Amino acid sequence: MQRLVEGAGVPIRMWADPREVEDAAMAQLRNIADLPWVHGLAVMPDVHLGKGATVGSVIAMRDAVSPSAVGVDIGCGMSAVRTSLSAADLPDDLGRLRRRIEQAVPVGFAMHGDPVDTSVAGEPGFDRFWRRFDELHEGVRGRRDRALRQLGSLGGGNHFIEVCLEQGGAGAGRVWLMLHSGSRNIGKELAERHIEVAKSLPHNADLPDRDLAVFVSGTPQMAAYRHDLFWAQEYARRNRAVMVGLVRRALSSVVPGTRFDEPISCHHNYVAEESYGGVEVLVTRKGAIRAGSGELGIIPGSMGTGSFIVRGLGNEESFTSASHGAGRRMSRNKARKAFTAADLAAQTAGVECRKDAGVVDEIPAAYKDLDAVLRAQSDLVEVVAHLKQVVCVKG
Repeated sequence: MQRLVEGAGVPIRMWADPREVEDAAMAQLRNIADLPWVHGLAVMPDVHLGKGATVGSVIAMRDAVSPSAVGVDIGCGMSAVRTSLSAADLPDDLGRLRRRIEQAVPVGFAMHGDPVDTSVAGEPGFDRFWRRFDELHEGVRGRRDRALRQLGSLGGGNHFIEVCLEQGGAGAGRVWLMLHSGSRNIGKELAERHIEVAKSLPHNADLPDRDLAVFVSGTPQMAAYRHDLFWAQEYARRNRAVMVGLVRRALSSVVPGTRFDEPISCHHNYVAEESYGGVEVLVTRKGAIRAGSGELGIIPGSMGTGSFIVRGLGNEESFTSASHGAGRRMSRNKARKAFTAADLAAQTAGVECRKDAGVVDEIPAAYKDLDAVLRAQSDLVEVVAHLKQVVCVKG
């Protein structure tokens, strides 16, 4: 439930206990609340320290946007699709299914050898989308081939592809596919270039944190950023759509005749033009999903704890937002020092996945308790389905 913390500019509306938020993250939130362009700030229960803006923050600005508050993985988000299968339909050898998925979707720094057949996504407009590439920031125009071949690839870090089983209720045992990814290298390249431009602008000279530098409406820099930002958000969405198609094909090759519902898709690092109380604002969700009334969203946990499909309750106090996941309680470096591959294997028992030192930083114990995160935002979303992974592919 909501708690209010006084900020120098606007109140900080928190769905987390301020006493449990790290001091550095609270300092970031106070810096954000003090920006003259900020109309409101909402903080999700998975909040933790980020670069510039805090992960798990929802920032509504009037006539301004901070590119660092979006981050470098523009449009990062989730997709999920329910299948016609039940648990009994899956093969006994889940390793075979995992290998099929890994063969279909490049992970980590890998990409497709040739651009993927985008018809697998089952949606039109790819040709028109790519024609806009030459209108992007001049510094990325030589990256077209890389962007083409990375479309339909996962990336690394906390990005994943999962095969999950629905838990409890009428859908118990139903098989779902789920994945988490964003705009790959092209989103990062665009973000970094625009962040540097923002930091150089005179109106940002006296900010308490240069990573909070903003573009303001009516300027060519803002127009250029918005153009590239919205293109990268579409790239991220289409990247997930292509991967969903590739993973559906991989599952169907193992279990022929599988049918699929319409996918659910949501960004959780992005900007949207919205209106609250008659005020037009640019809402930046950095580690947060939109949770408008009746809108479906996805809140994942870790590679051993499962995820939730949720329905938004349209709470405008949070700018119709909810958390994007469990949120880290431990940095990657700290997790690598605290845990071993044996710990990872124990915490991912029953999940077909990597269990080596290369992914120890993604161990479930490095994340917050997902059930507690859901309870803290019961006025923002309601649970539609609880999913538990049986296969997890990591970058």
